[in-house]
Amino acid sequence: MRSPNIVLDNLAKQATRDDYKIRRLYRNLYNAEFYLIAYSKVYSKEGNMTKGVDEITIDGMSLKRIENLIESLKDYSYQPKPSRRVYIPKKNGGKRPLGIPSFEDKLLQEVVRMILESIYEPNFSDRSHGFRPERSCHTALTQVKEQFTGAKWFVEGDIKGFFDNIDHHTLVAILKRKIEDEAFINLIWKFLKAGYMEEWQYHKTYSGTPQGGIISPILSNIYLNELDRFIEKYKALFDKGKARKRLREYRTREMRLSRAKKKYGEKWTELNEEEKETARLHVKSLKNHMMELPYKDPMDDGYKRLQYTRYADDFLIGVIGSKEDCQIIKRDLTNFLESELKIELSQEKTLITHSRERARFLGYDVKISHDNKTAKYTASGHKQRTRTMSCELLMPHEVWRNKLIEYGALKIDSKTKKWKSTHRAHLIQNDDLEILMIYNAEIRGLYNYYQLANNVYKLDSFKHIMEYSMYKTFANKYKSSVKKIIHKFSINGHFGVRYDTISGKRVSYFYKDGFKKKNQVYKSNNIDSIPAERNIIYNRTSLVKRLLAEKCEWCSAENVPLEIHHVRKLKDLKGKKRWEKRMIERNRKTMALCTKCHLDLHNGKLD
Repeated sequence: MRSPNIVLDNLAKQATRDDYKIRRLYRNLYNAEFYLIAYSKVYSKEGNMTKGVDEITIDGMSLKRIENLIESLKDYSYQPKPSRRVYIPKKNGGKRPLGIPSFEDKLLQEVVRMILESIYEPNFSDRSHGFRPERSCHTALTQVKEQFTGAKWFVEGDIKGFFDNIDHHTLVAILKRKIEDEAFINLIWKFLKAGYMEEWQYHKTYSGTPQGGIISPILSNIYLNELDRFIEKYKALFDKGKARKRLREYRTREMRLSRAKKKYGEKWTELNEEEKETARLHVKSLKNHMMELPYKDPMDDGYKRLQYTRYADDFLIGVIGSKEDCQIIKRDLTNFLESELKIELSQEKTLITHSRERARFLGYDVKISHDNKTAKYTASGHKQRTRTMSCELLMPHEVWRNKLIEYGALKIDSKTKKWKSTHRAHLIQNDDLEILMIYNAEIRGLYNYYQLANNVYKLDSFKHIMEYSMYKTFANKYKSSVKKIIHKFSINGHFGVRYDTISGKRVSYFYKDGFKKKNQVYKSNNIDSIPAERNIIYNRTSLVKRLLAEKCEWCSAENVPLEIHHVRKLKDLKGKKRWEKRMIERNRKTMALCTKCHLDLHNGKLD
């Protein structure tokens, strides 16, 4: 079998050719190396310890399970199991359905996802950011900030129940344009039609991508890539003019200023100090009068532009044009989505917003600055507008207020409407370091997401309330007062908790790094980004090497088939049994065991 690196690299190269169709894909699913890579990529996720409808988890992963899966693909008997549907609470009090596939289905879906990504990723639009390597909400927002300058209107796109309403026939037709392999296409059909189990009752799926499925994000991007291409063609027809015309009145005032400068310049040496001061004030007033107007005509009908950015099924369009243009764009989008993609644009939620107001995109408010203020000096030493018509990203006020309520750190008096920090009773059972780290993680998490916002400094108020909520939580835990708690935990003038490590004593402080706005996306801060997998050499990880070593890590038996024992979290282990102590000492959530030792472990007979 060929190396997965070579296979994926060849697929990526071939996929860039518009006239080339990918064939003989299905045979790559017989390559066990793909499954070992997939296993090493998904094993660390806690959800793998949640049972699917087959009551089996990732625990006990072995080469035999991979071999059985491959055999079922070879004889075409493989049939994905229905997802087990559960419901998780939403912030608004409702419940969101969540699908839990069986682990073998997850493993195969990860292999299929890698293959599909190699084929389609090179051809995806630069305006698409969701579920893509080295892209994130932040890259989408940065693109909006950089490219939406001067927009007069926003169109906030909202597709009704997109993930549940993807048309299966349309999706498969799109796949067939690039993939000519019936066996592979039939496998996609099987995933789409697998259905779900709710309270042990089977439900068929007639539309939508597999809920909770690993391939759902890539399939949704393949589907909405059609929208991206449509907008690119639409933009080419919509955009008009090379540049806006000069505003005639601005030019008149500019000439008036120029004549005044010339007049005073010619006789400057003849003027006394009083006359010079009068001349300066006159030139200054003419300059200010000129700067009251924009340099270019903002109402120039001969200049139009359309910008577009999409993250998953959320998209934002910026328009330099009229409101009527936006209404036509909305109508044309509606028609395209309904006729070509069989999905519906929500007419109520797809808003047309003037750029003076705020449009909502990915949790940020987006607006265009209409501030005509000038900078005192530019690099060239002249006054000019530095913010006019620039795109601004803002953090909505209700975001951090709602977070405080969600965390239980804030109470709002129903009568006076005054805000008051409060203790969090459910944290009291944690140790001191855990309480501190929970507060720090919540503060950093909100800051990391809103670090691009012009008004991110407002998180100082969020931090202040969180800080006093933490003090009150500690005070409640130790039956003390806030003042005494602050004094007790004060280290070098900062609130901190001392703790022991193998290398000695350490201190963890309450968050004190501030909230500075950042203008660019740093890869380490990509909240939701996916690694650039096509550029990664898929070397065998330590876990895979241990699985292939055929040596039991407990009884040291050699040349035996192994099963990998998994635990959800190391902190769930009590450390009373010897095998638990060994996993804790090695800081591993996995242990490679022979079949007998693994059975003994689950039967409580290993020690």
